[in-house]
Amino acid sequence: MTAKKPYVVGIAGGTCSGKSTLAQRLVDALGDRKVIQINMDKYFKKVTPTTVAPITRKTYVEHNHPDSFELDRFYADFDAAVSPASGAELVVVEGLLILYLDHIREALDLKVFVDLRSDARIVRRIQRFMARGQTFEEVTDRYLDTVRFRHDELIEPTRWHADLVLNGTLDDHKGLEVLLTWIRAQLDK
Repeated sequence: MTAKKPYVVGIAGGTCSGKSTLAQRLVDALGDRKVIQINMDKYFKKVTPTTVAPITRKTYVEHNHPDSFELDRFYADFDAAVSPASGAELVVVEGLLILYLDHIREALDLKVFVDLRSDARIVRRIQRFMARGQTFEEVTDRYLDTVRFRHDELIEPTRWHADLVLNGTLDDHKGLEVLLTWIRAQLDK
C-alpha cells in the first residue's frame, strides 16, 4: 500500500497570540496519531539581522522578518515532514510567518490564524520577556518600535489567507474542540 500524504495544519498569528499553545494542545489531544510538530521559532538564525525602527531610528536585532530565519533548513524539514515517506498522519506547523511564506501556505490543508488583541499580546510579551531577564522598558520599547510595525506589515494581513480564525485567549476551548473535530474527520477519511 502506498503511503498517504499527511494532513497539514498551519497555525499563524501575532507575537504571544497563543500559536504555540494551540499547536501543543492539538498534538497532545491527538496523541493516538502519528503527528509531527514544527515550530518556526526553532529556525532563527544564530546571527540574526538588525533592523532600524521606522519611527525612533533605534537599531534592534530582527526576529519578526523572513530574513531572521534559516528558511532553507525550515523548508527542507517541512518538506520532509509533509512527504508521504515521513509516515506522519498529521503535520502541525506554527509560527509568525506560516501564512506569509508562499512555500508553506500553499502546502497547507488547513490554515489557522490565532487572533488576540494587541493589548493582551503585549501583556503576555512583557511577562514572558521580563521572566527572561529583560526590563519593562526593553520589552515595551522593542514591541512599540519594531514588533508592532512588523505585525501590521507582515502578520496581520495574512489572516485573510486563514480558513479559520480562533480566539487566542483559549479560555473556553470551544475553538480547539471544533478544530480537533475537523482534523479527526480529515484523518479518518
